[in-house]
Amino acid sequence: MSSRTVPHPPKDIAGKLAKGFLRNPLTSILGIFLLVIGYISLVMMPREENPQMVVSGSTIIVAMPGATAKEIETVIVKPLERKLKEVKGIENIHGMAMDNVAVINAAFYIGEGKEGSNLKIYDKIMQNMSILPKGAMQPIIKPLDIDVDIPVVSVAFYSNNHAIDPTILYDHVKEIQHHINGLPNVAVTDVKGAKRHQFNIQVDMNRLAGYNLSLGQIFQAVQALSYNVPEIKGKTQSNEIVMIGVKNAIDTVEDVGNIIIAQYGGSAIYLRDVATVTAGQDIQNFKSALVSVKGENGKFSPFKDQVTLTVSKLQGTNAVIIAEAVKTELEKYKKSMEAEGIHYVITRNDGERANEAVNELVFHLLLSIVIIAILLVFVLGWRESLIVTFTVPAILAITLFVAYLTGQTINRITLFAFLLSLGLLVDAAIIVIENIHRHFHAIDAHTRDVDDLIVEATDEIGAPTNIATFAIILTMVPMAFVGQMMGQFMKPIPANVPVALVASLFVAYIFTPYLAVRLLKKPERHSKAH
Repeated sequence: MSSRTVPHPPKDIAGKLAKGFLRNPLTSILGIFLLVIGYISLVMMPREENPQMVVSGSTIIVAMPGATAKEIETVIVKPLERKLKEVKGIENIHGMAMDNVAVINAAFYIGEGKEGSNLKIYDKIMQNMSILPKGAMQPIIKPLDIDVDIPVVSVAFYSNNHAIDPTILYDHVKEIQHHINGLPNVAVTDVKGAKRHQFNIQVDMNRLAGYNLSLGQIFQAVQALSYNVPEIKGKTQSNEIVMIGVKNAIDTVEDVGNIIIAQYGGSAIYLRDVATVTAGQDIQNFKSALVSVKGENGKFSPFKDQVTLTVSKLQGTNAVIIAEAVKTELEKYKKSMEAEGIHYVITRNDGERANEAVNELVFHLLLSIVIIAILLVFVLGWRESLIVTFTVPAILAITLFVAYLTGQTINRITLFAFLLSLGLLVDAAIIVIENIHRHFHAIDAHTRDVDDLIVEATDEIGAPTNIATFAIILTMVPMAFVGQMMGQFMKPIPANVPVALVASLFVAYIFTPYLAVRLLKKPERHSKAH
């Protein structure tokens, strides 16, 4: 005769979870729910190539017209540097003194809050306005914004028509820039390498000397008309308002030529009398950028002048979606520009690279899961392998969902953290399924209930598995306290690996027993009566 063993109540959290979810009809719904929220998180999480880093700093610009570099250093740079050192969190201060202007850069430690740091700088400068000398202008405080300063998309515009005016290319790019700047989550757009419209005044020095004039008088006359044409408002005796306005004081070359420089012998001297005025481009801009495009024949074209349009995104937004929106917007103008011989090529696309990196790493994750499944087939059996294989996507789904809730993005470091922890994720499930397998093949297994065997096997390894997993998590904790740039860059690893390891415990204790009771079969054994 054989007697059935009385089951012992589970003592560890592992056995309690296994017992609670073993025959619960909601367990399968929970598994499906986890996979669904994991997939939704994978789709909705913003994608970018590199993790977000908090870099704080400000540039303070103080102009003092007429002052020499030595004076600027003595009365502006050094006093402000001393005051800025009082601000908590500043790592280094670098001041530059030049004729007429002082530039001071204040950099905070990596990880300092951006808004709070900028506010500290602003408050300190405003509190010490009294130390600035008479004649110094209002300080300009320009915060550093790494999220805006680094573009995610760069587009190079060029023309195959050598006869086209460079300013026409600039006009087209400016129009496109205006529309792209209105796209959702686009922070800043910038145009570089452009030749802008400009009236060029080439002075005849002989004529200038003949009229006994100086270049300073020409400069003052042109500047006065360019910047100082206000409307005039007043009242008559009958209390009527008189308004005099000058509409577009400078519209054409003739308008510039008609600027009065001075009076000579009772007659006005016009700019056209001493200079040649032409409408063209900013000829004093000697900077240029060149681009060479690979043709259909595989050969690169000769270098051409190009105008670059850069697009930056808001922090925490999806670089992939923004890059696609920019490409869609560019397609609207492609035909009209090609009709004028203007073409473009996307020279930088962080969204595309981020998407490729994410897709490639997801592929390697799936490949790793398949490899693990194949190895387990030879070690434990195909049923056990199937059970362990299911736990991996469930664990990753939980980790992705937690990362989405905490405002993280999918980037190369986040996915590297998943790959790093992949070998650790299956440990708990393998330990549970292996112990269940061992209990199923025990001598007295045939005398015991399947549910009791599975709960006891899971409860038995609960404590050592919990301690081992906790020890691995502790190895990741120091990485969370690494400072500076490296700490910010590697932050997704200590933020995601511990979550994945904790999730692996719960998945192993809940779903491994649930699937084992339905997929594994207890060997048939017969005892002999003596």
